[in-house]
Amino acid sequence: MLVSIGDLVEDVVAHLRADPRKGTDTPTQVFRRRGGSAANVAAFAAQDNTPVRFVGQVGDDPLGRRLAAELGDCGVDTRVTHQGSTGSIIVLVDSRGERTFLTDRGASVQLAITADDVLDGADVLHVPVYSLVTDPLARTTSRLIGDASELGCAITIDLSSTAMIEEFGPAELRAFLETVQPATVFANDDEHGALGYEVGAPIRGAGTTIVKQGADPTLIVSAKGDVMEVPVKSLEVVDTTGAGDAFAAGYLGALLDGSSPRVAVDRAHKLAARCVQAPGATLTA
Repeated sequence: MLVSIGDLVEDVVAHLRADPRKGTDTPTQVFRRRGGSAANVAAFAAQDNTPVRFVGQVGDDPLGRRLAAELGDCGVDTRVTHQGSTGSIIVLVDSRGERTFLTDRGASVQLAITADDVLDGADVLHVPVYSLVTDPLARTTSRLIGDASELGCAITIDLSSTAMIEEFGPAELRAFLETVQPATVFANDDEHGALGYEVGAPIRGAGTTIVKQGADPTLIVSAKGDVMEVPVKSLEVVDTTGAGDAFAAGYLGALLDGSSPRVAVDRAHKLAARCVQAPGATLTA
């Protein structure tokens, strides 16, 4: 089983038809979606037939109850605390499908307690760096990482965002990864560089480093520095929101099914392709 810990929020996705005009109206299409990196990974994994559990917190409010119910309806074992106010993220999507995030994570970062059994049956604990930068969620996540390591559960880390790397501190995050020794670290090329690594370099401490490069080939980098390139199929991009989460879900699901990293990246590409062709963090049929 895959366990994912972190944010469950509402995404308010605004597709801009033109650059924003200061002081007046800019035509947009607006979509409301369930969001949060950890929750996205859980939802996509469940939709890809991977047993998965989500651990997180939302507000004690109608929005939080709706988001938790939607996650459960996807087939996720939801272990959600209800307290505070549910967070929201405004996602501005330009004509190329690229996103800018305006974040209010709300109750997500207030997770202070988890049940003793949240790691029961877990094979992989997946942690976005979003879950490591703000207390009490960061303390809770670090404690769960320690528990998972003692149980022999593989740890996977998604670098998540250059802003999160800067907030954590690149040197501090490098040291953290060397201590945790994650089985896999996911990054895009910007995040990999923000951590202080040259193109194609392995992240120290990681068993495998996966570097996504948009339309360019994805890199599978071994701890010894061996690099395998996996081509990305060309397609029309509507919205890249959640694409990295879909990639992680597909990759981890394939590994849990016994696939090699090369085959797992192929499955990850296919799931991410279904995500970028729909608005928000959703999958096309």
